[in-house]
This record gives sequence, structure tokens and C-alpha cells, in this order.
Amino acid sequence: MRCMVMVRATTESEAGVPPSEKRLSEMLAFNEQLVKAGVMLAGEGLKPSADGKRVYFAGHGRSVVDGPFADTRELIAGFWLWQVRSMDEALEWARRCPAPFDGECAIEIRPLFEAEDFGEALTPELRATEERLRAEVAGKP
Repeated sequence: MRCMVMVRATTESEAGVPPSEKRLSEMLAFNEQLVKAGVMLAGEGLKPSADGKRVYFAGHGRSVVDGPFADTRELIAGFWLWQVRSMDEALEWARRCPAPFDGECAIEIRPLFEAEDFGEALTPELRATEERLRAEVAGKP
């Protein structure tokens, strides 16, 4: 099971306050454990929403709104992509994670859709296209 593990933003992260050397060291040690266990597929921290943009869709129309975005509790400050056997395993790893920020903060875990989740809507042609794109992203011919 693949899952996205999202670190929720805080007022501090949205203010652009960089992590301390101690916190960076703890996070890198945790990331090393994830890598050695074959769990971590990717992971990155995100800059504050002030550096971001949102694209809103309405039919064929598109509008762009510059950050910062209002509700800090709904923003993401970083993420991992993990490969785990189950949600329980993902929770075990999340519980071992050093606190991403001082004070109250949260991590959200959400499973990724897999091809089988789409049933008959993912026709053989669409599945072949999806597999080809994944191979291209992975750098495979």
C-alpha cells in the first residue's frame, strides 16, 4: 500500500521560520530509518503558502489566486510518500516520527489510489497508458 503522509502547517511554518539544526538532524535520522526499511519513496518540505498559488476551476474557466492562504490548519508544510503493508504499519512509522514543529502539530496519512481501485473505468487502454507514463516518470524505456 502506498500512502501520502502530510505534515500539517503551523503558524510558525507559514511564517517561514526554518527548522533548528536539532530538528533537521532528528528528521534526517527518521528519514534514514524509513529509507533503510524500504518505506520511503519520496519526501520534501514545502515553502510557506505565501510562495504558492492556487488555480481554481469553473467549467472551462481558470482563475489564479496568489498565496498566502488563510486557514493554516488546512495547509501542508511537507510530505512523504511511503510504501507500507497496511495503514497500521503507516501509523507505527508516524508514531515514531519526531514532532515536525514545536507545540501542537499534526501528520495526516492518506492511502493512494491503486489501479484496481478504479474497476472497469480503467480500461485496458487506459491502464496501458498509465503504466507507460509511470515507466517514463521512473526513467525506464
